[in-house]
Amino acid sequence: MTQIHTSKLFWASCLALLVTSLSFGIRAGMMNQLAIDFHLSATQLGTITATAFWGFPLAIVIGGFIVDLIGMKRLLVMAFIFHLVGIALTIFAQGYWTLFFSTLLIGIANGTVEAACNPLIATLYPNNKTTRLNYFHLWFPGGIVIGTLLVTLFIYLGLGWKLQVAMMIIPTLVYGYLFSKLDFPVTERVSSGYTSSDMYKAVLSPLFIFMFVCMFGTAITELFTGQWIGLLLKNVTDNAILLLTLTTGIMVIGRGFAEPVVHRLAPQGVLLLSAIFAAAGLYMLSTFSGNSVFFAAIIFGIGVCYFWPTMIGFVAENIPKSGALGLNLMGGAGMFAVSIYTIFMGSFYDNLIVKHLPDGTTLESATTATENSSAALALAEAKNLAGPEVLQATLVIPIVLIIAFGGLVIYMRSRNKQSVNSDSYQRA
Repeated sequence: MTQIHTSKLFWASCLALLVTSLSFGIRAGMMNQLAIDFHLSATQLGTITATAFWGFPLAIVIGGFIVDLIGMKRLLVMAFIFHLVGIALTIFAQGYWTLFFSTLLIGIANGTVEAACNPLIATLYPNNKTTRLNYFHLWFPGGIVIGTLLVTLFIYLGLGWKLQVAMMIIPTLVYGYLFSKLDFPVTERVSSGYTSSDMYKAVLSPLFIFMFVCMFGTAITELFTGQWIGLLLKNVTDNAILLLTLTTGIMVIGRGFAEPVVHRLAPQGVLLLSAIFAAAGLYMLSTFSGNSVFFAAIIFGIGVCYFWPTMIGFVAENIPKSGALGLNLMGGAGMFAVSIYTIFMGSFYDNLIVKHLPDGTTLESATTATENSSAALALAEAKNLAGPEVLQATLVIPIVLIIAFGGLVIYMRSRNKQSVNSDSYQRA
């Protein structure tokens, strides 16, 4: 009989997620340098960034369908291979298409990690799913904090972005080794005896479909803003990348103290308050300037802190028959929405910049203009105006989520009351 080392599997999962988040944090910090080195437009940068979000849902959805068949361990071996190849291709990138495919591979690796680890955490901690998923997912913002601080340090030391990317190889090798040595349990759905038919019925239920659609909004609010905050606000503050560090630092602290928050408010209550704070923070980020932007980043960080793990935790607790497929469809929905939104907003950002350029100045001429020329100064001013406008357009999403999660709180209160009344009737 194999022995399941719960704590070792949990910490190995956290390390795998750390690699996933490092890829986000380091890429967010080197976006401007990639644009300079490879002469990329905002639209091209948006497409490269989006490939990570394409690979993620592709891997996580496919993983959701096959994880019960091939096991979580084999999925994580695949993630390890994809991470190594993607990192190597990024280091030796020669232009747009190399960056495109290397980022796609890293996205596939990231999705495969979550395809295995989300159901693994739910299986390891069946009585404390949402809290443990928050603990696990604190390593996502934690890795972004580490990644952005590494970028800041390496830039200060004059070290290039290739060395920054190479740093990801170390935790990748460690998590690959750990998972190769550990035994894994079967998924919770399999151990609970729920059939595949039960699983497919669960993911077609109205409550699951509602949460699936809401995942679009929560993921865009958190991840699009996080990936683009340095680019959009670099002319509003001299330390734009540190805004991402501050926001994700708040997320690490919040997820670390998830247990009392989740137990007091329940997952649906946490989601409602998160949407309120996210909307307020996004509005502040788009209107404040100077050092006050850092206060806005704190409010926004509080808002998006619990979104991703609590959405998954809600499904794990309230729709358990959906199994690993349900959890992975949620993650896939989020990343797919971000990929589409990122491409759209990259083009939208370029158009806003053009709108704010002087008559007769094209984006191409302004981008290639010499430093301190009138065209270059005009471009900087146009970006200064366009960045906050992108955030203001995104503000609509968390406002809609406030209404949606307000309805969810009312629905769950009614459902829980009916459940209590039914239990009381049966006892009588």
